[in-house]
Amino acid sequence: MSLMRLLQRKANDEIVFRESTSSEVPAYAILSHTWGEEEVVYQDLKKGKDKSKTANKAGWRKIQFCAKQAAVDGLEYFWVDTCCIDKKNAVELGAAINSMFRWYQNAARCYVYLSDVSTPDTRVEDQRAWGEAFRKSRWFTRGWTLQELIAPRLVDFFSSEGGRLGSKLSLESEIYEITGIANKALRGDPLQNFSIKERRSWAEHRHTTIEEDEAYCLIGIFDVSMVPNYGERRDQAFRRLEDEIHKMYKGVDFEQFAVGLNLASFPEATQFVAREKELSGMHEVLQDHSSRSCVILHGLGGIGKTQLAITYARRHKEKYTAIFWLNANSEDSLKLSFRDIAQQVLRHHPSTSILSNVDQNKDLDQVVNVVKSWLDSPQNTRWLMIYDNLDNPKTSGNPDNSAVDIHQFLPRSDHGSIIITTRSAQVRHGIRIHVQKLDVREGLEIVSNMSGRKGIEKDPDAIALVKELDGLPLALSTAGVYLEHVTTSFSDYLQLYKTSWLKLQTTSPLLDSYVDRTLHTTWQITFDRIQQQNPASAKLLKLWAYFHRQDLWFDLLRHVNSVDDEWIQKLTKDELDFNEAITLLCTFGLVDPDRSSQQEVGARRYSVHSCVHSWIVFVLNKEWDRSLAHLALICVASKVPDTNEKHWWLLQQRLLQHATRQAFFIVDTKVDVDGLYLVFHKLGNLYSDQGKLVEAETMYLRALEGCEKALGPDHISTLDTVNNLGILYSDQGKLAEAETMYLRALEGYENALGLELASSYLPALNTMFAFGDLFSQTDRKDMARAMYNRALSGYTTVQGPSSKQSRQIEDRLQALQVASAESNCQEEYGISVPDRDDLAKTLRAAQTMTT
Repeated sequence: MSLMRLLQRKANDEIVFRESTSSEVPAYAILSHTWGEEEVVYQDLKKGKDKSKTANKAGWRKIQFCAKQAAVDGLEYFWVDTCCIDKKNAVELGAAINSMFRWYQNAARCYVYLSDVSTPDTRVEDQRAWGEAFRKSRWFTRGWTLQELIAPRLVDFFSSEGGRLGSKLSLESEIYEITGIANKALRGDPLQNFSIKERRSWAEHRHTTIEEDEAYCLIGIFDVSMVPNYGERRDQAFRRLEDEIHKMYKGVDFEQFAVGLNLASFPEATQFVAREKELSGMHEVLQDHSSRSCVILHGLGGIGKTQLAITYARRHKEKYTAIFWLNANSEDSLKLSFRDIAQQVLRHHPSTSILSNVDQNKDLDQVVNVVKSWLDSPQNTRWLMIYDNLDNPKTSGNPDNSAVDIHQFLPRSDHGSIIITTRSAQVRHGIRIHVQKLDVREGLEIVSNMSGRKGIEKDPDAIALVKELDGLPLALSTAGVYLEHVTTSFSDYLQLYKTSWLKLQTTSPLLDSYVDRTLHTTWQITFDRIQQQNPASAKLLKLWAYFHRQDLWFDLLRHVNSVDDEWIQKLTKDELDFNEAITLLCTFGLVDPDRSSQQEVGARRYSVHSCVHSWIVFVLNKEWDRSLAHLALICVASKVPDTNEKHWWLLQQRLLQHATRQAFFIVDTKVDVDGLYLVFHKLGNLYSDQGKLVEAETMYLRALEGCEKALGPDHISTLDTVNNLGILYSDQGKLAEAETMYLRALEGYENALGLELASSYLPALNTMFAFGDLFSQTDRKDMARAMYNRALSGYTTVQGPSSKQSRQIEDRLQALQVASAESNCQEEYGISVPDRDDLAKTLRAAQTMTT
């Protein structure tokens, strides 16, 4: 803070300067006013100056008023901007501009002198006499008076006659109405609790005489410093102010890590009502950038945790270089979220080598690691990561193998900010905030906003409904969406709600242990309405029980037309019918379209909330439909792509969560598996391609059992499964089991097709290739060479000598030749070699296979 020049009123009423350093400033009053003609300036009050002319200036009246009022309040010193700053001294002026907010903040009292508000002596207490003039006062339109209103703790307003009109506190409602400044800001809440956007809005309709001052008057509001440069013009001044604001909140090097907020990656928020207590608590934790800060938002499903995180991110987005949203529902969804982050960063910073050198469509584990490394950079400290829906965390009491170990997905460095939303109270990685139900007023606001029905604040039927829904935002929003599309009254809706609840209580005992019962009843009412409007929509919702809750799309359901149900057939007659059905579900709020960035593969995806999905499973499907479970299994298996198809890996990722759900049905015998050997084979391929080898083995064994039962042990399809099992065992390091499978497959192909046809049958050639790899891996080089040569001959005949497989085998043969030369050298110098009898036996075996 620069030197502060105060005014002192002496006993003889003379007004003189008193210069104070920042460490010895006495208590003082400070004046706020609007400049007019004939203001008293610094040069008018300099020592030795003839003050007779000064006393005749119009501005002298304000100085006398301030001196007199300070004395009344027991203050000897006071400060007035017109004369306490030498504005001809550019250095002093610049220092004063940067210190002024703090000068007003530290003042014992601030007197606002309103020269355009007059109050006759007998009518000071009657606000009707001056209220209109107060609201229209020029003081509320000037740029510099904004900080003079906000910064001081005690602010008193006076008329031009010096009559006291009231204080900032007593006139708070009028000031809010005039300025739009939040009451908490007027009461002295720290300005960092208010977003940059909100603080900017306070100055939108204020003006200054000098255009650059429109920016300079906000220096204190944003707690930054900058050197005034009069003549630079308004736009340049604001550009410099913006730069200083960004440096303050995001760091000096923020530009090299800045990533624009991608709202498409955020979930679609429902109507949000202010949770100021929770938002303030979050900001209190997250505003400290000196070390890692983390907030855990936990509470009942549907209570509004996600909406709270979205609101915080939007309110404080200017304070972060980057904000990323991650789906923490599963480890697979987290990995895909990290891939989205890598793509966002590369769109803004294409030269970020740590990210550009990674194959984002294959090795997601590596993508996670490099994104974490980017976040761990010592200069990259002002990011915010939001992990949404960590509803199945890995804890000591959670036996679920699919539980998410969030530690693997958190950056390692001690900086940055993190928000985690979860239903579990067991997540303890940061400061926990329990998100609880809304009060009646907030509940009415949600119902009003969602239904479009205004003026319901005192409606007794609306109040009764909101009380019955018990402050759960999801239930309130669903009710509001329902009421938007019908003419049903609040009382009728409440009656339906109660009737449906009693019916559910008597017919669905499983609901007794389900915590979100109020959600179930609201959804039941909505479902009844959906069923009336479009039975195909209701059928689609019921069918959803047999898929994972996330990522359903039109093409996935192509095979449902094989079932004998007219409404399910209608769903996939064409995409327009599907869109009609899904749109109705979206309209009633039960289904959410994915609004993230354009998918690389497949059509638009749809999801349902996990609580809604549970309701679909336990209520709509309380009588388990084995035919629908069978149908869903076929749908998933039929979409599994081969590895030579475009985008195969991404499509398999989308299918994986559905396949995992089907696996539970199979284990629990909730689906008929007879004749589904091809389905199991496809699911085995999916798991194998995705590196889930244990699950793949289970599916392949089921497929093998089914093939042997339906087709016989020597059928070509059976042998294909045997071959895949061999590859799987090899990948697992079970080489003896792999060799058994390869031998069975190869002998089976030869027996079924004959030696000549088998030597040109691609699956058999693939078995020979894999068999050669196994022999090479187990150091049986002669057998490997023989098997490679046989496979190479077949590939050359079928695909040509330049095929991918032919080139790979030639490379392997060359490697074997080099290894053989090295082995001969070792033998020549007395190094041990394999037993020659064993070598002869294996060679004869290989020769037998090739004859």
